[in-house]
Amino acid sequence: GIFIGDGALIGHSVVMATLNHGFAPNDRQNLYHAPIHIGKGAWIGAHATILPNVTIGDNAIVGAGSVVTKDVPDNAIVAGNPARFIRNINS
Repeated sequence: GIFIGDGALIGHSVVMATLNHGFAPNDRQNLYHAPIHIGKGAWIGAHATILPNVTIGDNAIVGAGSVVTKDVPDNAIVAGNPARFIRNINS
């Protein structure tokens, strides 16, 4: 499942990949699912990719084209491939 908080903004062509294949050669035909959580007021830039089992915190920003491989804290800005912490948002 994909859970999207109130007021979240999601740019065009964003990929939210909740499925993955097994890693072992004899398990690659099987699909495994893990949820994605997008926090309230989060902003996901265009063409970003969010991988399975990732949580984007409340009010966080994911830069355009980023590949998010791990959780993003509340009020953080991340960008890049893989996405890395840039700075916190000053309120």
